[in-house]
Amino acid sequence: MPLSNEQIKHKLVEKFGEQIADFTEPYGMLTFSAPKELNLKVLNFLYDNPDLKFRFLTDLCAVHYPDQKGSELAVVYHLHNLEDNVRIRFKIFTGVDQPDVYTATGLFSAANWMERETYDFYGINFVGHPNLKRILNVDEMDYFPLRKEYPLEDQTRTDKDDEMFGRGGFEGFGNERTDHGTLIEADKKGEGENII
Repeated sequence: MPLSNEQIKHKLVEKFGEQIADFTEPYGMLTFSAPKELNLKVLNFLYDNPDLKFRFLTDLCAVHYPDQKGSELAVVYHLHNLEDNVRIRFKIFTGVDQPDVYTATGLFSAANWMERETYDFYGINFVGHPNLKRILNVDEMDYFPLRKEYPLEDQTRTDKDDEMFGRGGFEGFGNERTDHGTLIEADKKGEGENII
């Protein structure tokens, strides 16, 4: 009998009780969360349980929720049971002021570089990681670029005009501005230069 989301949920609740919460099934994938202190216990249970067998870490990433005070950063584990072809998503949350989470490298060797990337972009400190350092950004960076800590661009800035980036500004390339939009070549009817 194939493994169902209800069976997985039942096993998790049976083992961890109310510490496992927020069960949802977006697009059929069971998603749940637990306190960050339990991440290794939950991952080990999902790995070792003979009925569950989630032994493949597909992905490990983070999300920044700046409005969730005290739990602004989420670490998201995507796990796969290859025998039954079932995938689940497991989340833990931590505060941005002390983003410490236990490393999963002892269970999944693939977590090594995934955790380094997550540290590099979000600043999550994976406690016990064998070589936690930046993997894509320069070591001199004193910020984490995927955190939502900066205001969105002001769309009225003139220095961000498309002409500055080679996407406009040349007559006859369908980018002449008018009070009602941009002229395309078919609508020009003799306006501007001829294209050879």
